[in-house]
Amino acid sequence: MREEDIRAVAAWLSRQDPGTSQEESAPVSAAAGSTGALAEQDTEQYVATLTELGFPAPEDNELVHIPPTIDELADTDLHPELKRVIRRGHDLFTNTQQLRGENVFNAMNCSSCHLGDGRLPFSGPTWPAAVVLPDFRGKNDHVNNLEERIAGCFTYSMNGKPPAYGSDDMLALVAYHRWMATGVPMYPAHPIYGRGYPAPERPEEVSYERGKETFEANCAVCHGEDGNGLQLDGRTVFPAPWGDLSNNWGAGIVRLFTAAGFIKSNMPLGQPNSLSDQEAWNVAYYLNSQERPQDPRYTGDVAETRELYGPTFHQHSRYGQTRETDGHVLGDHANTGEKDFLKPDMIRPRDFE
Repeated sequence: MREEDIRAVAAWLSRQDPGTSQEESAPVSAAAGSTGALAEQDTEQYVATLTELGFPAPEDNELVHIPPTIDELADTDLHPELKRVIRRGHDLFTNTQQLRGENVFNAMNCSSCHLGDGRLPFSGPTWPAAVVLPDFRGKNDHVNNLEERIAGCFTYSMNGKPPAYGSDDMLALVAYHRWMATGVPMYPAHPIYGRGYPAPERPEEVSYERGKETFEANCAVCHGEDGNGLQLDGRTVFPAPWGDLSNNWGAGIVRLFTAAGFIKSNMPLGQPNSLSDQEAWNVAYYLNSQERPQDPRYTGDVAETRELYGPTFHQHSRYGQTRETDGHVLGDHANTGEKDFLKPDMIRPRDFE
């Protein structure tokens, strides 16, 4: 990425106009549909920066929201105690490793998958969850609220045990998500620009070997050829894409289209959209052909688990499939990683009966 691109991205992430100081930048509304020349100018600059980096421009009916930064919190009229709780949520989001061994049993942070502190478009921004939930979720076949959605991330992406519903840490994470969504109406009437990890079109064929080559040439310098990532002094610098330090087989990113979308839009770090669609799919295929801790929904039989959760999830993953390089059946093990349990007790169905 060119130096001017890096400055431009840093500018809109910090809500600062390129070439000006933080004190000189003007505040704007965070929500789409805001009135005033400053808000319109800010949104235009935001979109222009993204399109210059290869992202699509928003459709006419899409909601464009620029989430506030944690630094902007100080200048709001919110109660000081609420500000403290929001800051705690931000701290947990960006350094979830502080819960290692209690709620987190791998080397991941929330911000490992949701870049820019959960604010970055096309990187699974997390603020939309604050305005679209409660809603039905096919993965667990019932209506989920925001706490339950966060609990799912702890269960699968953190290979862990979620903070208790209503606990201080869960409240803080919810408050941080609500803060990022400041100004956006509940259940917005328009699609949200940059939501999720939009996947590039899948090519006719994907290749394990070519995915390995691309990974070793572009990704291993940060994530390691062994997939262990990089940790320094107990803090994750670059997350592990597979193995016991990574997410388990129930995490959303084991779906090939989700991984391909994340890779295409975000990797290598600082070089979005630099890989071709084919390369992104190949790397996704390679990464998700490596082992990781067991899916917490495991029944004791990998084929049965795949069949049970195939229609809603594993039809898009390599779980239960045979790796072409050595005949290994992926997910055919009882390894739960660093934790001594399979599924947290608080993860359960809800049917209102």
